[in-house]
Amino acid sequence: MKILVTGGAGFIGSAFVRYLLKNYDDVRVVNYDKLTYAGNLENLRDFETDPRYTFIKGDICDYESFLAALDDDTDAVVNYAAETHVDRSILTPDIFVRNNVIGTQMVLEACRNKGVRLHHISTDEVFGELELDEDRAFKEGDTYRPKSPYSASKAAANHLVRAYYHTFKLPVTISYCCNNYGPHQFPEKLIPLFSTNAMEDKSLPLFKSSQNTREWIHADDHSAAVDLILRQGKIGESYNIGTGAEKSVEQITDLILAILDKPTALKTYVPDRPGHDTRYLVDSTKIREELGWNPKISFEEGMQQTVAWYRDNQAWWQRVKDGSYQEYYDKYYNQTLKEVA
Repeated sequence: MKILVTGGAGFIGSAFVRYLLKNYDDVRVVNYDKLTYAGNLENLRDFETDPRYTFIKGDICDYESFLAALDDDTDAVVNYAAETHVDRSILTPDIFVRNNVIGTQMVLEACRNKGVRLHHISTDEVFGELELDEDRAFKEGDTYRPKSPYSASKAAANHLVRAYYHTFKLPVTISYCCNNYGPHQFPEKLIPLFSTNAMEDKSLPLFKSSQNTREWIHADDHSAAVDLILRQGKIGESYNIGTGAEKSVEQITDLILAILDKPTALKTYVPDRPGHDTRYLVDSTKIREELGWNPKISFEEGMQQTVAWYRDNQAWWQRVKDGSYQEYYDKYYNQTLKEVA
């Protein structure tokens, strides 16, 4: 089976590439990634010389480039490529619309041209928010109510995927996943940011609404679920991927500090970001009952493993955190504006 993975140098994309190459001898994987700030080929260093693995640097918004990457023997595309950080979507929504909406449409059109099956990675955030005391979880058929530019761009992409299925009969599936964590995550996100800050005795900036909750899944469990959908999922269907491990930012922060034996005095409270959602939780009954998927890594076990990875791989995250990140992002943003214009 030959699979092209867009965004395969990012956090969850590279986790999926590693999962495939570790679990299948007969798989061939093409990693198609633009290598923006959160893409890191070090995430796949162990497979650089593996004949089953190929890397192509490219932008999903470049239709001709992406079409050329789709060989006639490509069996499926898994679309991980996306801008994902909510805070940055508030600052630069145009980049999120370009990459998440227009980029997805380019992928869809190329897959239609080549007759290739597509699995699209989405997020639970497209459904909006739940109240902390609300006794329900999002189901696959719930109405989209996105509240940030990020979630709105992902909801728009999902509509396009469904439109290509209904209009052009393109074989597609969609998965809505809860918050991922694990090794190799770019340290702008909560768990790697707080873990690395704590190691450096820097403050951990919690929003004032730190009791807001999210559902968490280890990236390896997410990868196993996507693989199962790709191989056994029903064309045209969507699947929620969740664990039921619902934790607040406060709980996660306290756990990180305890694992690293750091004082709670490192916690500081900062104003909320605009439109900060209260709670996400998905009902994953469908994938469990129809496909037999269940998460294998408990949140406590996964957090111990994840924080230990950041502790043991300080050279990796120091290179990321101490690099010209803001300089690069500004340059990327300005270049993107020129490309759009």
